[in-house]
Amino acid sequence: MTQSQGFALRTSSSSKARLPVGMSGLLCYTVAMPELPDLEVIKEFLRDHVVGQEIAEVEVVRPIVVRNLAGGDFSTRLTGQRIEQVSRRGKFLVLTLDSGDYLVISPMLAGRLHYAPRRERRLRKTFVILHLADGMDLRYTDAKTMGKVYLTGDLAQVPGFAELGPEALDPNLTLDLFKERLRKYRGEIKGVLTRQSFVAGIGNAYADEICWQAGVYPFRKRPRLSDEEIARLYEAMREVLNEAVAILRERVGADIHVEIRDFLKVHGRGGQPCPRCGTTISQIKARGRLTNFCRQCQPGSLIRGRPAWG
Repeated sequence: MTQSQGFALRTSSSSKARLPVGMSGLLCYTVAMPELPDLEVIKEFLRDHVVGQEIAEVEVVRPIVVRNLAGGDFSTRLTGQRIEQVSRRGKFLVLTLDSGDYLVISPMLAGRLHYAPRRERRLRKTFVILHLADGMDLRYTDAKTMGKVYLTGDLAQVPGFAELGPEALDPNLTLDLFKERLRKYRGEIKGVLTRQSFVAGIGNAYADEICWQAGVYPFRKRPRLSDEEIARLYEAMREVLNEAVAILRERVGADIHVEIRDFLKVHGRGGQPCPRCGTTISQIKARGRLTNFCRQCQPGSLIRGRPAWG
C-alpha cells in the first residue's frame, strides 16, 4: 500500500496502528466512514496536542471542501488564532478558537485529519493545512471529496448540527429515553440507528456491529421490535461503542488519519464465519451501503429483493 492509493501508514517504531496480516481490507484510509469511536479518540488526541497552539499559517490547497460562514477571507481569519478547545458532537469535530469562531470538520465518508511535522510528505488529496506555531501541521484530507470544513461563529449555521439527537454514549440517554425517542421512527432499525437526529455518532459500520451484538436483523422494521429486542439494542449500542473506543485508544496513537476496523465482528467480513455461531456472514448492498449480518444469529428474510422481517 502506498500514498498513491490514497492512504499512508507510518513506519516509525512508535506507531501502534500496524496492518495485520490478512487484514488489508479492514485497516484502511479510503473507504471507512469515521464514526463516534474514531472521532472520540481523534478528539482526545487533538486535545493533548493542538489545544493552546496558535495557527501560524493556513494553506488552502483545494478550496472545494471549505465553507466560510464567518465572513472575510478564510485563511486570513484563521491565521493568528489560538485553538482553545477540541470537542466532538456526533460525527463532527469542533475546534473552538480564541476569537469565538469555530472550525468544524464534517468528514462524511472519507475525510481524515493528518497530524504531522511540516516537512512530512502530504497525503494524497490534502485539502486544507493548518500550520501550527510549534512546527506541526493539522491537515484535512478527503479521498472522496465529500466532507466539509466549516468556519463559523455560530454552530447552528453548520448543516445538520442543530438537528443532532443525544450522543449515543450520553449517560443521560437512558433505556426509557431511548425507547421514547425510537417510537417516532417506523423504518428499518439499522437505518434508524444511523439517523443522527435519533442518536448522534453511529454510522454504517457500527450499526452492523450493534445489530449483530443484539441479535436483531438489521432490516427489521422498528414497529415489529419487542421491548426485549429494544433493550438488547440499547445495551449493545453502549457495549459496542465503549469497547471500540477503548481499543482505539490503545492502538491509534498519532496515526489519527488511519482508520482501524480489524476488530469488528461482522462489518466488512462478508463470507467469513460468524464469531458467535460459525455461520457464513452475509453481505448485502442496499440503498448505497454495505450491510453485514449473520442469518443464524439475526434471523430475517428478503422478500422480492427488499429487506423484510420473515
